[in-house]
Amino acid sequence: MNATTIRLGLLALMMAASSAASPADCTLKVVDGWVRLPPAAMPMMAGFGRIENPCAKPLTITGASSAAFGEVEMHETRVVDGVSRMRAVPELRLAPGESATFKPGGLHLMLMEPGAPLKPGSKVAIEFTLKDGGKALGEFTAKKAGE
Repeated sequence: MNATTIRLGLLALMMAASSAASPADCTLKVVDGWVRLPPAAMPMMAGFGRIENPCAKPLTITGASSAAFGEVEMHETRVVDGVSRMRAVPELRLAPGESATFKPGGLHLMLMEPGAPLKPGSKVAIEFTLKDGGKALGEFTAKKAGE
């Protein structure tokens, strides 16, 4: 290996290291986020998608908000003694590399008091609050049920 090849290799390594996010910059990611549009005007909707923790440390979601809704809460639907029950989830802990799937009939976001009607394809920004004081923004697309 000649000196030029070694220098180019070292330069490439240094550039890769400097462009990578530092652990302090690491935050959760929202993948395939969507909001289910109701069949008629209603004071609440539900949000779904996958929330991923790509970080080397655990992350805990303690809340969520959106300019498009008066209130956003994490909820979970469970069948207890044959009856479907919904309860608020005050916080959601994600271990390093772990994800949580928000889906109909399970963990989901309750989106209450919409500020304006949404149309299919509308984008909704939802900001998640983390226990460590950080914030993470996710994009959700409005869809009709079954799309």
